[in-house]
Amino acid sequence: MSDTSAYAPTARALLGGNFIDPADRSRLDAHIADLASRNMECIVIDGGDGTVSDVLSAVHRHYAPDRLPAIAVLPSGNTNLIAGDVGFGLRGTKALERLQQLAVSNRLRRNVRRRCGLVVQWPDSEDRPPVVGMFHGAAAFTRGIELAHQPAILNNYSHEMAVIVSFLSSVGRLLTRRSRQEWMQGDPMTILAGAQTRLEGNCFLFLSTTLQRLPYRIWPFWTGQDMRDDTINFLYVTGRPSQLAAAAWALLRGRQPAWLRHNPDYSSGCEEQIEMHLNSDFVLDGEVFSPGATGRIILSATAPIDFIHA
Repeated sequence: MSDTSAYAPTARALLGGNFIDPADRSRLDAHIADLASRNMECIVIDGGDGTVSDVLSAVHRHYAPDRLPAIAVLPSGNTNLIAGDVGFGLRGTKALERLQQLAVSNRLRRNVRRRCGLVVQWPDSEDRPPVVGMFHGAAAFTRGIELAHQPAILNNYSHEMAVIVSFLSSVGRLLTRRSRQEWMQGDPMTILAGAQTRLEGNCFLFLSTTLQRLPYRIWPFWTGQDMRDDTINFLYVTGRPSQLAAAAWALLRGRQPAWLRHNPDYSSGCEEQIEMHLNSDFVLDGEVFSPGATGRIILSATAPIDFIHA
């Protein structure tokens, strides 16, 4: 599968009828349904996080959980958080040639990184199908994404760094006083994480992911040895959190000092399901979504997926 890639002729020559380059995003679902009907055991995705999310969503709809295909992610496009953790490791023609070698020798699953997809469901909306991605965020993260999409930032930084720059700009008080106050206050939100954790009130920042590595060694979760392939790592930061600058500096360096882990304004965990009640938009793999009329969404994990690594 390719998404407007420069080496499309090579891919088409290698894959024949199995090469898919949908000009219309709405046709992707039908293509994946066809692959599932033919028991296609490997799907190669050339694209950014949005393309990977589209494919994973379609796979979730059409493949049985116990017969999921192996996935090879060749990073391109604007955002590549997913490829940073589970990418194939090669790009372009070299990647296709290597994958062909692995397929011929029946070694496609010889070296894999096993992760689950992150499913977002709208349980109160029958007409909204679930979507699947791997990195979810709300409150300040949504604002950061909206800022990162502004040309002044997006044209000068990679998408991943643009989000970081936007976040630091806000923390560093580069916004107007009124915007800063609204940002720090957070958004009303209720989080039910697993059977025991309830977080309620204004939320400055919420993040969740099924990835196990983020760019620039950032890791804002302190799940430690509790982290499993089939669970969701999450971070919840209350509105107007204390020691925000110090916390942001630590988390952006992948550190979770004891004072931060014991600060009640910051909560992190690892759960199989998270129910959220919110009024504001959220982000999944760079795309902004509405929580719907009732404001209730449920996050869960797919069955484990084998991501092929070169």
